[in-house]
Amino acid sequence: MNPATSVLVERLNGLLPQTAIVLGSGLGLLVDELHDAVHIPYEELEGFPHSGVSGHAAKVVAGTWDKTPILMLSGRAHYYENGDASVMRAPLEALHGLGIKQLILTNAAGSLREDMPPGSVMQISDHINFSGSNPLFGEPSDRRFVGMTNAYDEEMAAQMRAAAQKAGVALHSGVYMWFSGPSFETPAEIRMARVFGADAVGMSTVPEVILARFLGLRVAAASVVTNLAAGMSGGELSHQETKDMAPIGGQRLAAVLRQMLAG
Repeated sequence: MNPATSVLVERLNGLLPQTAIVLGSGLGLLVDELHDAVHIPYEELEGFPHSGVSGHAAKVVAGTWDKTPILMLSGRAHYYENGDASVMRAPLEALHGLGIKQLILTNAAGSLREDMPPGSVMQISDHINFSGSNPLFGEPSDRRFVGMTNAYDEEMAAQMRAAAQKAGVALHSGVYMWFSGPSFETPAEIRMARVFGADAVGMSTVPEVILARFLGLRVAAASVVTNLAAGMSGGELSHQETKDMAPIGGQRLAAVLRQMLAG
């Protein structure tokens, strides 16, 4: 058994979650809603990264949410931190070994649509990997040729849409385009992204989707819109804007997740 999985099994003491959530910017407070929560710092789990991004914690939190066992990854590492697209492979492999079947990914993103302003929530229907990298570089087996036609599970997507309706939250749907970061996109790149069919841009999530499908996990994902993309508002983008705006959309996405995961 994976060493990190062994630690999780021991620390969770019989709790058997089948759903895991990766908490992006603005959603960290969700861990406080878990009952009988167990907190495990990443530093205690072999292979788990230590995120160097302000606003991101670094711990696994597991407990029950309306009687449903849930595991949350509070904080992720990003490709732009060290140039390694597979940085989240060890955590996802550990979760797979624990028995996780479905993964919900969340992130902060920039919107390419005027009708999807800051504070909005977008369900990711598909993605474009524009980074030029892939977390399966170096994987020696033929398993590396992962099909991505149905990367985002339609049943989970339908559950998220129904949950949004129950929660009274307007849930947009669109294509997420992964840029490597850490610098923000230029106005020219945003114009190109729009031509390519993107609705939002960001610096995470896509590697985790690829890894999750590699491991056979079902995936759903959603973005909290923190800003209009470069060139749309006339102002310069900043990480502070992301941190300031993420909690607004984060509250809306949290309401959707509560409904979606209600036991």
